[in-house]
Amino acid sequence: MPREKSAAGPAALVLTATVARRYYFDGASKSDIAAEFDLSRFKVARLLDEARASGLVRIELDYRGEINLDLSARLSTALDLRHCVVIASPEDDHALLRSNLGRAGAGLLAEILKADDVLGLAWARTLMEMRRALTRLVPCAVVQMTGALSRPDVDESSIELVRDVARISGGPASFFYAPMILPDAATARALRTQPEIARAISRFPDITTAVVGLGAWQQGQSTVADAVPERERHQLHELGVRAETSGILLDADGKSVTAPLTERIIGIDAEQLRAVPEVIAIVYGTSKADAVRAAVRGGIVTSLVTHTSMATELLERG
Repeated sequence: MPREKSAAGPAALVLTATVARRYYFDGASKSDIAAEFDLSRFKVARLLDEARASGLVRIELDYRGEINLDLSARLSTALDLRHCVVIASPEDDHALLRSNLGRAGAGLLAEILKADDVLGLAWARTLMEMRRALTRLVPCAVVQMTGALSRPDVDESSIELVRDVARISGGPASFFYAPMILPDAATARALRTQPEIARAISRFPDITTAVVGLGAWQQGQSTVADAVPERERHQLHELGVRAETSGILLDADGKSVTAPLTERIIGIDAEQLRAVPEVIAIVYGTSKADAVRAAVRGGIVTSLVTHTSMATELLERG
């Protein structure tokens, strides 16, 4: 019978530790270490691999800031995201959580936006917080992507959002005064022909980066779901609607669902949003995990700003 491989002796352990220290602590190259200890470069690489496999060397991301780097990196890989920022924040205070997410979203946007970009903004309370946190932005055009949808606990609309962000940027703003949901399709069609609305809609194909909110199709989990009558909300659920972003209805796989409500909405449509190269969703609440997966799976969302428990939930769902 073949003899079991024996544990490394003290000389081998010391050599492995010394090589690992030279490589990881001192920054020596594998070639330099090989010459220093009269080893082949292959042997040095093998010793480094063994040091990590045995636990002699442990590599950790240790960042004491607000961003959870480990969860951000793991979730980005798991969902194949272009950008992923997961923050560590108290989660029982939704107002504080929205503020912290808005600050993280502002930091990401200020970092990645370029002067020749066209920024599209939907309406969400997290985006309002992002606007409050923005202190700088490259000059760029800013486009309103949806009509206004008011909430009793929020005084500001998408119009103020777009104008304020454009003011910070110093670029032109395309905004319009119109509700997001109209009582009937005919009224919505007529409004889309109004000059200021038509001008904003004509800019939708130019948008290169968009920031959106994301809701689950449940009462209290989506501003749009809350804005329609209960009977219509249930009917849309029966049609397969499980998520919503910017008034776009999505099923569990992220495919857009066309319904009578779709024709009553003033805003960007699913095809136009999918064509935007970078779509950042700022999302909170683990009850929206399936909605996040749907939006990513359907190619609607390319980047994510969220919090620890949401990231953990998404990773556990695989």
